[in-house]
Parts: sequence; C-alpha cells; structure tokens
Amino acid sequence: MPEQRIIAVMGATGAQGGGLVRAILDDPRAGFTVRAITRDVNADEARELAKLGAEVVAADLDAPKSLEAAFAGAYGAYCLTFYWAHFSPEKELAHAKAMAQATKHAGIEHVIWSTLEDTRKWVPLSDDRMPTLMGKYKVPHFDAKGEADHYFVEAGVPTTFLLTSFYWDNMIFFGMGPKRGEDGTLAITLPMGDKKLAGIAAEDIGKCAHGIFKMGREYLGKRVGIAGDHLTGAEMAAALTEALGQEVRYNAVSPEVYRSFGFPGADDLGNMFQFYRDFEHVCLAARDLEVSRTLNPSLQTFPMWLAQNQERIPLD
Repeated sequence: MPEQRIIAVMGATGAQGGGLVRAILDDPRAGFTVRAITRDVNADEARELAKLGAEVVAADLDAPKSLEAAFAGAYGAYCLTFYWAHFSPEKELAHAKAMAQATKHAGIEHVIWSTLEDTRKWVPLSDDRMPTLMGKYKVPHFDAKGEADHYFVEAGVPTTFLLTSFYWDNMIFFGMGPKRGEDGTLAITLPMGDKKLAGIAAEDIGKCAHGIFKMGREYLGKRVGIAGDHLTGAEMAAALTEALGQEVRYNAVSPEVYRSFGFPGADDLGNMFQFYRDFEHVCLAARDLEVSRTLNPSLQTFPMWLAQNQERIPLD
C-alpha cells in the first residue's frame, strides 16, 4: 500500500472538522490518514476521535507556533474559524492569517479554507438598505471570512476556497427549529420571503471536503460552494410537517423584525438572511447541487436529513 498522506483538520471536534475526520477514517482506501487538531486533547469529543483511529494533537489559534507544530509533515490541511465562539471579526482575521502562515511554513500541498462571501462586494457600507455593523461590516461572520481569503493567496499556499451553506443542524443546536405559537401551532421564522436558501447537513461539509482532497489538484486555486438543497421557507416548513407529523408553518418576517429579536448575533443573522434573499441567484449559483453531489455521493437532501434527525429537533 502506498504511503498514507496526512490531512490536518482544524476544529476537529466541531461540526465541519468532525465530519471531515470521520469521512477520512471511513475511507482508508483513499490514501489519507487524519490528524485531528483541537485545543483540548482530553475533551470527550477528542478522546472519541482517538478511539476511532485519528491522531489527536493540541493546538490553539491564539498560539501561532502551536499551529506550525500541528501542521508539520502534513500533506493537506482543513482550515476554519468559529465566529460564534467570540463574535469578533478581527479575531477571525487574525486566526485566518495565523493558519495561512503556518500552512506556508509547513509546506502544505493542499489547503481547504472554509470561507464565505464578503457581502460588502454586493452591499457596500454606504448602502443603507442593510445596517452597517461594528462600524465596517454588513454580515460580520461572512465578511471577515471572505476578507481573510487574501491571506492564503498572498502566502502562496495551494488553496481551495470552500463556500459552505446554512446548517440544518442549526435547528437542533442554535435555536432555529420550529417554535410553538400562542395558538399551539409550530412555525419556523426566517426573513427570506419567497426566496430559496442553500442549506446542508453539517456532516456533509466534511464529506465534500474529503471529496475535494481526493480529487487532487482539480480545485486548487478555485472557489467551490456546496449545498444539499435549495429551499424556500415554505418548502422547509412542508418538509418539517411531513417529518414531524404535525403542521409547521413558515413565518416570513422582514429582516428588520428578525434583527430586533435581541438574541446574540440577531443583527448579524438578520443581515445574513437579507443577503441570501436579495442576492438569491448569486448565492445559489455559487452552491451547485450537482457539484456537491459529485464531491459527496451520499449528500443528504433536507427530507433525508430530517428522516435521520427529526427526533433531535427540540420543539418548544
């Protein structure tokens, strides 16, 4: 058997990274082994990955030297940031720069950078249809990732820029599932009007990334977007109704109303959905379903995901 090449995975205990770690472990014939990078190698999730056969190593995005050691000797690297841990675009930029420089230092031959659109290319700060946040962003958790793309380009690291989609898992973990109204009826609330939202099962992001690594140099220097379905709010509600066995309505609110809900990040997410709504064609065209299925033949549609996960969705 030829020598197995190491893929180093940042955020290995999270949704994206964990999906990639498992995809590599489930496909030993692809020629890769996996190095799961996490801040705490003694966490339960890290121990579980070690039991499955991953090499688990410690590194911290706030300690760049630890990244160089974690990437050493690897062929590929999956790089991502997690905005919701700190709500700081500046920290995201610093973390992306640290990863770009560390992968350059380690001589990584293929980086996949999990990114998103810099929405300011379509909605400049002067455009008052959408409020400017933190003084210089429209959708902070998008814009910082998109802005950080240049760090990988300027470092000269061979990179694939992977555009992810809305996680359906947000219905389980992020409070975006159906809520029961005063009349007892369940509803999902989104400021999307009648426009379609690109969505994906979080584990499928990792499987698509695995597909990109398996295709070698084909996607180097390119942007590739992934999604499992393109659905309107009404279509998502209909699928939830079918899966849950009880009516789920679609509560279409305005972005202004969504931004006013007051939970941490509501303004950011309200702007995000407004971007998805107002630039539907741009967002959907960038996330081709057939390309996604080519990368990951087991790609789940929303009804497929619901069939496996409906009991995990908390119903208020």
